[in-house]
Amino acid sequence: MIRIFPLRITIRDTFILILLVIFNTIHVTDLANNDMDLQSKQSKLKDDSNKNNFNFNSNEDYFKSCPINQENVSDCASLNYPCINCYRADIDCVYGALYNYTCDVKPKIVCNGSKTFNRTAMCRFCYQTDKWEHRCEQKSSCNSLASPTKYYLTNCTVSDDVICLGKRKFLKKIKCSWTSGTRWGTALVLALTLGGFGADRFYLGHWQEGIGKLFSFGGLGVWTLVDALLIGIHHLGPADGSVYI
Repeated sequence: MIRIFPLRITIRDTFILILLVIFNTIHVTDLANNDMDLQSKQSKLKDDSNKNNFNFNSNEDYFKSCPINQENVSDCASLNYPCINCYRADIDCVYGALYNYTCDVKPKIVCNGSKTFNRTAMCRFCYQTDKWEHRCEQKSSCNSLASPTKYYLTNCTVSDDVICLGKRKFLKKIKCSWTSGTRWGTALVLALTLGGFGADRFYLGHWQEGIGKLFSFGGLGVWTLVDALLIGIHHLGPADGSVYI
């Protein structure tokens, strides 16, 4: 006959288990950070190799967003890029000052009025525009929670209604900050209510630690309180390196 002995877990065993899980978490986090750093470096090398391969001036792409027939014809002076080209004969100007730009409507574009007109805009290159005046491609191959803060190179495009000097597409180094939709409030509520079962760890993607909390009943409450504190101060975040929303 098989005898079943009761499982006894002492407080000492619980603290040892918690320490082992914490050390494992630190090791896994370091490996994830190194992997993300490697991916960021590879992405940077790829961007640098393609730096001179951009096609900024296509001869036919603007047909898709510009009027080329007699339907819904608008005034030429109301058109924006890519339907027009604006330039200054002399780029020697004072940064931030307002100057007149000469704008020409591109060939085959149908509009009312003169196809050459002037617009007033600030003297600056396109890469000097404010962050709300251009759109940048967001990347999720970096760790938003890394310390020190990580940055990456990405492609940015100036908005169609902005007039500036130089190329309208440029490379810019921006802060690594992306989100996968994980909510801080949800994580904190799970830590305070179901933290003893590892629900907060499972929600954040730390499934290994979640299993440890589940079978240790939240480290007899100690681990639950520690995780609630770490989530509350934003020290413990999603496992994929993203930020809370």
